[in-house]
Amino acid sequence: MADNVLLAIDPRGVATITLNRPEVRNAFDAALVARLTELLVELKTRPEVRVVVLTGMGQSFSAGADISWMRSMATFDEEDNVEDALHLADLMALLNAMPMPTVACVNGHAFGGGVGLIACCDIAIASNEAKFALSEVRLGLVPAVISPYVLAAVGERNARRLFLNGETMNAKLARRVGLVHEIAKPNKLEDAVEHQIGMLLKGGPNALRESKELIFMVEGGRISASDALKHRTAQIIAQLRVSTEGQEGLSAFLQKRPPAWAAATAAEQDAE
Repeated sequence: MADNVLLAIDPRGVATITLNRPEVRNAFDAALVARLTELLVELKTRPEVRVVVLTGMGQSFSAGADISWMRSMATFDEEDNVEDALHLADLMALLNAMPMPTVACVNGHAFGGGVGLIACCDIAIASNEAKFALSEVRLGLVPAVISPYVLAAVGERNARRLFLNGETMNAKLARRVGLVHEIAKPNKLEDAVEHQIGMLLKGGPNALRESKELIFMVEGGRISASDALKHRTAQIIAQLRVSTEGQEGLSAFLQKRPPAWAAATAAEQDAE
């Protein structure tokens, strides 16, 4: 539906994109991914747009992929699953490579793919009450398609910890590992974002675009330029979605119970 992502452009050329599925904490489904991609493609071609701000409606920034949607993909064959995952990979690549500056206004919790969106933005400002997690392993999955961008943001060493233990980070830890640049109290978040926007608008539009190109060039090329990498990460998550372990993890989450591998460990600890 068109209203699952909202767009507003102010007279300065600041485009604010708002994920608008608060009832499911702004989780992705196929429709939201398609609509967000459509809007980013549109904004990319509009010369009057100088800054793009990405935020969420309600109390959450984004809970990542909709669990029910991912579970339903088990009924699709591997080819369809890969194609579906590629849509998300293409979205991340598009956001990462937007020619104008992008700012993540992280108004609330961000998990999984929501963390990927933050990592794809140039500047990230978060509420000091926000929580962050890459908890895919606890569902029998991995943060596949977002991994190039999260690794670029937090570095390999931090990624080893965060990908593997699935811990929930508070805003201070998210800032310390490099996922977000600044944190602010909820009632000061808009002011902090507006301060960044003001500084960005002082830069020449062409100079800002060239600065982003320069960073990509010096760092060895755009992450998003590798079609082989996008296909491989899409293939990994597609395979895990339909795997026995992945389906058990997703089912356990929806049924609010520990997955089989965690339940066994819990039982052993209780016995001790």
